[in-house]
Amino acid sequence: MDLDTTTHGQTLLITVRNARIDSASALAFKDGMRAATQQGPERVLLDLGGVDFIDSSGLGAVVACMKQLDPGQRLDLVALTPTVAKVFQLTRMNTLFAIHPDLETALTANAA
Repeated sequence: MDLDTTTHGQTLLITVRNARIDSASALAFKDGMRAATQQGPERVLLDLGGVDFIDSSGLGAVVACMKQLDPGQRLDLVALTPTVAKVFQLTRMNTLFAIHPDLETALTANAA
């Protein structure tokens, strides 16, 4: 799983560079997220703008990543493609996460 990390002030941005998060990649995704967030700041943004497909295993992996964060850390989602957004809506997982349409909006929301 190819994950890029950058820091924007007190926010860690993790960008997924794979088009799919599915049963074949869910474990690698969780491992990569755990490594990236272990020493991370309070707020973590997960940019899914490049992800075109997510299945139940991938969805479970995103939820597991949220649950493995330290107390006080939070995971927000950014730039969901229409297909991925639909999966979050149909499963009502969109109620568990703050979802931002783009990075600029997400970073502005952090400043508010």
